[in-house]
Amino acid sequence: MNRRVLFWVLFIGLLVLDQVVKVLSRGAVNGTENASINALWPGVFELTLVYNRGIAFGQLQGYGVLLAPIALAITGGSIWYSMKHPKAPTMYHVIASLFASGALGNLYDRLAHGQVTDMFDFKLIGFPVFNVADACITVSGVLMVLVWIKEAFEERKQSRTAPEINSAP
Repeated sequence: MNRRVLFWVLFIGLLVLDQVVKVLSRGAVNGTENASINALWPGVFELTLVYNRGIAFGQLQGYGVLLAPIALAITGGSIWYSMKHPKAPTMYHVIASLFASGALGNLYDRLAHGQVTDMFDFKLIGFPVFNVADACITVSGVLMVLVWIKEAFEERKQSRTAPEINSAP
């Protein structure tokens, strides 16, 4: 598949998925915050509606809209990268699409609703409640680190196996 097409399919598909899950979550409990939607695995993984008016992990409550320029830069930069580097490895396009869809999904919530809708609640480890967009951003970050580690190992391996060039006659 064309890498640019892959970027757009993932970007739009994940953005739509994020918004659909948020709408369904708000509708399931009539928008009531901290309401349990469904205990998929009681005490481990539950669906709980929470509104985040801040940034990651609930920090800077009321100032989430200040992230708008950053979210737009992430989205624009990701689109630019994918369009300008069509032959870059497929994983780069996947990472860019995840990063952009996550940033734009939460930005839309901040601008349209004044807060971000979260619903996935891993109670077992006490992890902050999150949404599809948050998962996209996190997965893109993890993939980016894994790609960097893989590339560093490959570069190191190549430098060890490269023949030495002797400049002396």
